[in-house]
Amino acid sequence: MQAPHTPHPHTSGNSKACCVVLTATATAEEAEHLAHGIVEARLGACVQIQAIQSIYRWQGALCKESEFRLSIKTRQARYAALERFIQEHHSYETPEIVQLPITAGSAEYLQWVAEESRGGQDEPEPDTQFALP
Repeated sequence: MQAPHTPHPHTSGNSKACCVVLTATATAEEAEHLAHGIVEARLGACVQIQAIQSIYRWQGALCKESEFRLSIKTRQARYAALERFIQEHHSYETPEIVQLPITAGSAEYLQWVAEESRGGQDEPEPDTQFALP
């Protein structure tokens, strides 16, 4: 007879409600400005910025660029609004916008992510007047 499955103390049954969304920008300034707008609009609880090298094919040409990756921790329910915000305020013609589900994590951290990226019923959609530098 098998014992019932007990979740690890550092996982949350509510972890499916959270995700990480990735995007990248051309400059550190744009990354920081976009990150501030995302957190201020409560579309993400936290945005981490990392310098990266990207190699990709664009319009038939092989490209190598320095970029800045934004890792945005948010609720899955906020993804659509976050995607719109990134599309409206990003300088790239076709920005990377990728959602990765969080399947497990610290219950306390995931609760914080959920609380800090919760949009209330009376909370307006993010300000479309947000402008990049």
